[in-house]
Amino acid sequence: MDIDAQRFCFNGDGRISLDRLPTEVDPVYRSKQDYRDILDRHVARLSERQQVLFASNSHAVLLIFQAMDAAGKDGAIRHVMSGVNPQGCQVHSYQHPAPVELRHDFLWRTTLDLPERGRIGIFNRSYYEEVLIARVHPEILRSEGVPGPADDAAVWRERYRSIRNLERHLCANGTRIIKIFLHISRDEQRKRLLKRIDDPRKNWKFSLADVQERAFWDDYMRAYEECIKRTSTPAAPWYVVPADDKKNARLIVSRIVLDTLCALKLRYPRADARQREALRAIRERLLE
Repeated sequence: MDIDAQRFCFNGDGRISLDRLPTEVDPVYRSKQDYRDILDRHVARLSERQQVLFASNSHAVLLIFQAMDAAGKDGAIRHVMSGVNPQGCQVHSYQHPAPVELRHDFLWRTTLDLPERGRIGIFNRSYYEEVLIARVHPEILRSEGVPGPADDAAVWRERYRSIRNLERHLCANGTRIIKIFLHISRDEQRKRLLKRIDDPRKNWKFSLADVQERAFWDDYMRAYEECIKRTSTPAAPWYVVPADDKKNARLIVSRIVLDTLCALKLRYPRADARQREALRAIRERLLE
């Protein structure tokens, strides 16, 4: 079954209302085996394109995951990128900023981890936390000691502009940015949090903070809506992926990443006439 990834793309044109966007759609797979077959095909092609990306050494890919807790970020990263050479892929997860990070601007710590040409970088959460959790909890912003206008709205406008400028700069210099928001319903999140409590194998995943943050659900949805609307651009759009069905979400994400890599139209470097002549001479010496 073909997957139209573009139907989940939001390029910043118009308003966005997350409560009107589905958290579950008709599955793109027919059975568990069909899901595994599709994912295996996607992973195999991703592996091939990643090798070409590495060999061409002209572009980088930055994959950003944002979501509410228990939406499946870790699982999507693990399953979708399972076939990618670890040497060509780097995953970074971000928690509360450390003291040294708070002494810099809000983009500093993630900028250090940007992927170099030829590689795929994955941000499990990202600089977007600074316009999401920091907006829902203003005390975080105040603790950062950032000078600025008394008007909070101006702070967020400036941060959105800083993010757009950063991403425009990265795109102009060969980094393709894929931004994924895994859109989970509040009820599905409740079920997954209960599983983490009831299943001893998943107890380690449970955090009381995840439950406490549910009280701010509506605030987070408004923050995400504003963030997606203000920072989604044609060059670096957001994809709002329905995430109540984990398998479906993984297939959609893998299709989005694969489409992005294929759109780069990269190929293995070709030797020129002088290089081919040198290779022939080396080959003859090896045969001798």
